[in-house]
Amino acid sequence: MTDAATPTSPSPTAAAETLVRHDEGGVATLRINRPEAFNALDRTTKEALVATLRAVAEDDSVRVVVLTGTGKSFCAGEDLRAHAGNLLSGEQTLANTIDDHYNPIAETLATMDKPVIAAINGIAAGAGVAFALAADFRIMTDDGGMNLAFAGIALSCDSGASFWLPRIIGMAKAKEVLLMPSTLSAADCERLGLVTRVVARDEFDGVVAELAGKLAVGPTRAYGAMRRALAFSATHDLSESLKHERDLMDSTGRTADHLGAVQSFVAKQRPTFTGR
Repeated sequence: MTDAATPTSPSPTAAAETLVRHDEGGVATLRINRPEAFNALDRTTKEALVATLRAVAEDDSVRVVVLTGTGKSFCAGEDLRAHAGNLLSGEQTLANTIDDHYNPIAETLATMDKPVIAAINGIAAGAGVAFALAADFRIMTDDGGMNLAFAGIALSCDSGASFWLPRIIGMAKAKEVLLMPSTLSAADCERLGLVTRVVARDEFDGVVAELAGKLAVGPTRAYGAMRRALAFSATHDLSESLKHERDLMDSTGRTADHLGAVQSFVAKQRPTFTGR
């Protein structure tokens, strides 16, 4: 477990690692590190992403997670060169890797009890788009974009794309971008609501760091409860959602952060949140 108060630098072998984790100030940054392959996901990278996401989800010192890529690509989805080899050898089917990798990655991103930022440092494609959509905030460089490229290789969509797209951009537009894939520019992504904000590349790191830092000093357990409340209400009726909200309010009402915030309000002071 990493101490959030102590910055950790990537190891000397970071250049050879396909996923690099860096912790600082309560922010865990996970960087897909295969720029030569547009940060496409081979088996090693997928396994590392599953394990690392689960680790940061359970790490109380981590209060915000940032997912990004090395270079000028965010994530190109499945590594098709590796996939071609798997098809020929029969070593791994798509159902296997969805069960073992893509579904756990998408679900952990969407359900961990802390905020997630997708720092989209370039083009995202296929499952890379779906991973970004599972985040709470999506910051994209102005030269970035998204391509729901599944139809181009005669595949259906995965990693939650069918769940998030109609909720974000509506059913008709979701069908359009899935059935007629093309690269949506950063401006298109912002107009459709697929990203939170588009920024110039030279401002990108600073904007992501500022947002992550702000979230890292917030009420982490309340953030997690809000994530769960919104996800629950998307598939339940009003009565069920109200009951679920009641349970989440009760649990967050028992936290040290809530007690401290109420005491600070009474004392007319600014609250300090510890994430507990």
